[in-house]
Amino acid sequence: MSDVQIAALHWGVKQSFRSYVEAVGGQIALSGPAERAPDGGFVFAAGEAAVTRSPDGRPQGQAQFSGEVRFEAHGGMLKVAIADPGVELGPDGGALTVADPWAAGKRMAIAKLDVAAAVTEAGEVALPAVTTIDGMQLLGDHYPPGTQLDPVRLKLG
Repeated sequence: MSDVQIAALHWGVKQSFRSYVEAVGGQIALSGPAERAPDGGFVFAAGEAAVTRSPDGRPQGQAQFSGEVRFEAHGGMLKVAIADPGVELGPDGGALTVADPWAAGKRMAIAKLDVAAAVTEAGEVALPAVTTIDGMQLLGDHYPPGTQLDPVRLKLG
């Protein structure tokens, strides 16, 4: 197994969600080291990482990132915060976690990652992602568990 250097996490959440927030006059705000990518997604700065490749080449381990993206629309009726994401990758799958906005110091798994379907190209590992029950709740109950999200992309560096 070899160590994998992770430079950043690139994730757009869900393109249709971003488009909706902006179409209804809402705002998307970033703080910390989070940045908006040219494709409309978000790039979170790498923190602690212990990611390796398994003998079959799949990524495994954990990585933490920093930054926050806040979505707000409808005069505050829609408020979503995605802060300090992390990935947990294992032989049976993975999860995208974020700081729990309702319980300080806790994390919640908002997306299930398909490690078996990971694709490595152009200096990144792309992992298909679908919502979990926590992800549904975080995104305002609009996307039931299993709803396809934008892929989670780990930028290699």
